[in-house]
Amino acid sequence: MEGSTKVVLVDDDKTSILTLRTLLQNTYPNIDIAGVAYSVNEAIPLIDKIKPELVFLDINLPDGEGFEVIEQVTFKNFRVIFITAFDRYAVRAFEFSALHYLVKPITLEMLETAINRFRDLKVEEINNRINVLRDNLKTKNEKIIIPSTDGLNIVKLADIIRLEASDVYTLFYLINGQRFVASKPLNNYEKILEDLPFSRIHSKHLINLMYVKRYIKGKGGSVILEDNTEVEVSVRKKADFIEKLKNFARYV
Repeated sequence: MEGSTKVVLVDDDKTSILTLRTLLQNTYPNIDIAGVAYSVNEAIPLIDKIKPELVFLDINLPDGEGFEVIEQVTFKNFRVIFITAFDRYAVRAFEFSALHYLVKPITLEMLETAINRFRDLKVEEINNRINVLRDNLKTKNEKIIIPSTDGLNIVKLADIIRLEASDVYTLFYLINGQRFVASKPLNNYEKILEDLPFSRIHSKHLINLMYVKRYIKGKGGSVILEDNTEVEVSVRKKADFIEKLKNFARYV
């Protein structure tokens, strides 16, 4: 990280603050921890006074939510890395919103991943991502942000027919015929969609089981989707796909 980065830590968990402070100071000499707050009411004036470039912000504070800090501060020209206690729905919501987060207890590996992500996040994109995060925390993940080279696409999960690997990028195909190119590999999306009705049927293909219209038998076989696309099923993925399909749809 070039130059000094002014940082504020906001968390009511003093152990978490101590861990984060220690990891930052030992790993990132260019990070200046300019202030610490333990509540929404403390954080708002502190951020307005210090004007940090980066805020580590706990989602749940004793007098409200971290979101309230972002809404109520006058100074808004900072990026944010959220802190949360482990909850698989919360973690998925963060992944879907393409926001940076740390799960307690915080480790150096997690911190390094979050810091690397922070470097690429544009301040002006934060509000859109936070809106998706808040919606998904309330509704158990209905939308996903697809970062592309020219911006962000906000898509309902139910509208995605399939995803296709294209080198280090991923192509998203939607039910309305739209197609988006995401600047992340397919393995990334397979991981965050693993508990949802999506199945990796090939090294290049991840499909939404909601849109499977027909399976054609063969060595691996193929599936016909609702948009009449035919997608190959690899021999290695066949058994897992058939099992997921039977669990997803009634099978007699």
